[in-house]
Amino acid sequence: MNRKYQGVHLVIKHAVLLLFSGLFLFPFLWMVMGVFKTNNEIWQHPHQLLPGSFDWLRVIKSSLTLGFEGYILNSFIVGILGTIVMLAVVTFFTYALVFMKGRYSEVIFFIVLSTYMLPSAVTYVPSYIILANMNLLDTLTGLMISNLPNVFAVFYLRQSFMKTSVEYLEAARIDGAGHLKTLWHVVLPLNKSAFYTVFVLTFVQQYNNYMWPSIMLKSQDKYLISQGLRQFFIQDGAYGMNWSEVMLASTIAIIPVVVVFMLGQRWFITGITEDSGIK
Repeated sequence: MNRKYQGVHLVIKHAVLLLFSGLFLFPFLWMVMGVFKTNNEIWQHPHQLLPGSFDWLRVIKSSLTLGFEGYILNSFIVGILGTIVMLAVVTFFTYALVFMKGRYSEVIFFIVLSTYMLPSAVTYVPSYIILANMNLLDTLTGLMISNLPNVFAVFYLRQSFMKTSVEYLEAARIDGAGHLKTLWHVVLPLNKSAFYTVFVLTFVQQYNNYMWPSIMLKSQDKYLISQGLRQFFIQDGAYGMNWSEVMLASTIAIIPVVVVFMLGQRWFITGITEDSGIK
């Protein structure tokens, strides 16, 4: 009886999971299928999921003429390079907070954490003025520098660092390792899942960032992927655009994010539950 109950419970659980997975997956599936549809199909039969035909040749030709390469490259530069530099800065800062505790370490942490409650729009004006004084407006360098302060990364890495076993740190000190070697050979390997989690979340945020880049980037050749997508909506008006190309551009835009997540899905998931310490 107990096994029968467990079997029914398992079926119900998987059915609910499949239902919610389908709800989240449907918009993406509709977008991908929209790549193969014509404008008439999209407007006249919006409820129809499958297109009338799968014209792969037309899709390939359209993808080669979109002119999306520059936007994708800019987003990759900001997303990957900006995230790596941000992680380096945040890692040193968090290491000092956790393993080089001073009299005001906790005060500094709570001051930094309190800034997380500020709306991002509040920081636009001062950030704009600072970048203008540094002559970094309308540059990808300025955009990456403005994204270096990441309070969430500090909070997440601090929680992970605090779970690092003291035995490892003491062994490193006995062997004569300084702070840099301890960070590189002990702290980083024990917290690699946390680092990958922060990397993925930050990469997605910077890759898809729209509001702040739209304010400080004015040259079209420096636009990110989100601003590039906007060009499809404003160049011909809402009723004159080619919706299949919009769907194609949107599909191309999300592919890098999906690939990054799938390549490190194991580390991303374990970063939420894994404890750093002696097993």
